[in-house]
Amino acid sequence: MFDKTVYTNRRNRLKKELKSGIALFLGNVDTAFNYPANQYHFRQDSNFSYFFGLDNPGFAGVVDVDNDKDYLFGNDVDIDDIIWMGKQPLVKDLAAQAGIETSFPYNDLAGFVKKALGEGRKVHFLPPYRGETVIELSALLDIPNAAVKNEVSVDLIKAAVKLREIKEDVEIEEIEKALLTAYYMHTTSMKMAMPGVKEQDIAGTIEGISLAMTGPVSFPIILSMDGQTLHNHSHHNILQEGRMMVTDAGSETDLHYASDITRTVPVGGKFNARQAEIYQIVLDANMNAIEAIKPGVPYRDIHFLAARTIVNGLKAAGLMIGDTEEAVQAGAHTLFMPHGLGHMMGLDVHDMEGLGEDYVGYDETITRSTEFGTAYLRLAKVLKPGFVLTVEPGIYFIPDLIDKFRSEGKFLDFVNYEKLETYKDFGGIRIEDDVLVTETGHRVLGKPIPKTIADVEKTMAEPREWLKREGFL
Repeated sequence: MFDKTVYTNRRNRLKKELKSGIALFLGNVDTAFNYPANQYHFRQDSNFSYFFGLDNPGFAGVVDVDNDKDYLFGNDVDIDDIIWMGKQPLVKDLAAQAGIETSFPYNDLAGFVKKALGEGRKVHFLPPYRGETVIELSALLDIPNAAVKNEVSVDLIKAAVKLREIKEDVEIEEIEKALLTAYYMHTTSMKMAMPGVKEQDIAGTIEGISLAMTGPVSFPIILSMDGQTLHNHSHHNILQEGRMMVTDAGSETDLHYASDITRTVPVGGKFNARQAEIYQIVLDANMNAIEAIKPGVPYRDIHFLAARTIVNGLKAAGLMIGDTEEAVQAGAHTLFMPHGLGHMMGLDVHDMEGLGEDYVGYDETITRSTEFGTAYLRLAKVLKPGFVLTVEPGIYFIPDLIDKFRSEGKFLDFVNYEKLETYKDFGGIRIEDDVLVTETGHRVLGKPIPKTIADVEKTMAEPREWLKREGFL
C-alpha cells in the first residue's frame, strides 16, 4: 500500500466532487477455478484499490459525503482461516492502514445501505463487471439483477475518472516498476525469436519473468507471427524465417499498476528489405506521435498524425497512392491500421475501461466517431499533465479485410490493390510505448526497450547461452 494519506486525500477529493450521498465500493471476492477451494489468483477491484488500498477479498468501503466520514466493512478471520493462511490483521488495523477510523463486520453493510436509502440519500456505485458483484448490489439495493446496470451513478463515474486520470508521483513510480519488468520480458522475447522455436515457449518464459519480478502479467500475452490478428492469444505456431513476430505484453505490480509494451521483430534476428521498409514506417509513426504529445493537444489529432505518417510511408512503398490528406479523410489508412493509436493506462492496462470508454477517452467537446477504424480509438480528448497513455501504431495486412474492401470497391483512389496482394503473407507490425504527459510536453516511461532496426538486430544477436542451456534454442 501507499501511505494512508494517499487514500485519505483521494477520498476527500471524491467528496468534493460528489457533493452529497454515499459512494459504495465493493471489493472483489475470491472466485473458484474448478471447485470451491481451488481459486483463481485474487485481483482486487481497481476502484476499491484506488480509494482504499487494501488487497483483501470480501471487503467493502463507503465514502459518506454528507457526514464527511469513511467506513470499511469486512470480517476478521477465524481459527480455520489462520490454520491455512497464517495470522491475519484485524479489520480495524486494516482500516487504519487506509486512514479509516471506523470499521464494521461485513454483514452490517446491508443495514447501513438500507438506512441511507430510507433517509432518501443517493447511493452512488460504479458499473459492476463481475456477476457476483451484480448479485450483491441487487441484494443491498433491493432491485432486480437486470436493473443494476441502469442504476449506476454517472456522477461517481465522472468523479472517479477525473481523479484517476491524473497520475500521482507514487503511481508513476509503480508504473515504472512494471515497465522495468517489461524491459526484461521483451528483450528476452527478442532473443528467443529464432526459427524452430514454438511461440508458447516464449510466451511462457516471459510470463514467468513477470511473475518473478513484479507480479502477474497485466493482460494475457499477445505473441504471434500471425500479427495481422490484432489480439492474437494463440501461441501454437513454430517460428519461421522470413516472418515477423509481434509481442504485446506487460506486467502488473503488487499494487496493480500496469505496463503495456509492444515490439515486433524479424524471426531469426535480421530484417529483410520488405520487413525493414514496413517496420520503419510504423516506427516513424510511433516516434512522430510521441514527439507531438503535450498538454492541450487532442489525442485524436495525434492519432491522425500517425495515420498520415503511415499513408506517406505506404505511398513511398508503392502500396498507397493519391493525396495523403484526402486518403486519411476518406479513412483509407484503416485498411492497414484498423484501430486507435492508444489508450489510458494505470491501475488497469486499459485504464478505467470498466467505467465506460466514452467517459474515459471522450468528453462533451470530443465525441466518438462511428467510422470504421476511428471508432476504435479509445482516447481522443485533450491531453492533460498527469495522463499516462499508450502510443501503439501498427500496419497489418489482413487478407480478409483486403478482400472485403477490394470487392466493395473501397479506396480505389488510394490503395494499390495489385501490389497489396503480394503482402497477404506478411502478417503485422505494432510498436507501442507508455508515455506520461508532463507540464511542458511528455516523457517516455521506463528503461528504453530496443525499437530501432539497428537496436533490435543488435539485441537479437546478443549471446543467448542461457536460452540454449535451457533448451529453447
